[in-house]
Amino acid sequence: MKISHLLSLVVTSKLLVSALFLLLLASCVTTPKPLYTWENYQERTYAYIKDATDKSLEELLDTYQTLVEKQQGSRETVPPGICADYGYLLYKQGKTKEGLALLEKEIALYPESTVFISRIIKKLKDETN
Repeated sequence: MKISHLLSLVVTSKLLVSALFLLLLASCVTTPKPLYTWENYQERTYAYIKDATDKSLEELLDTYQTLVEKQQGSRETVPPGICADYGYLLYKQGKTKEGLALLEKEIALYPESTVFISRIIKKLKDETN
């Protein structure tokens, strides 16, 4: 066998080993879990804002309920603002207890929202009195 042929085999085998190593390394990489799951929140919110029908409201409320009850993101908690939005809509529908509880939950989950959410709660209470 000629030396050039042997060198060619060695280079080819090194390339093959390198390619296999890279393939093995790439298979070990996992996609990180997102912080929050959003289900179909964007589509349902858009549909509600666009049409504001009873059906679009009901679908949006169902989405909120799913986000609050079955959060599967890596934080395993409700995304910021969801409890506030959901609580506000419930309150406006006359479900004041549930609405206020969700607004309070927003403050508990995200203390940085305290000033803003407290103002919303005060305004809602002032409107009903």
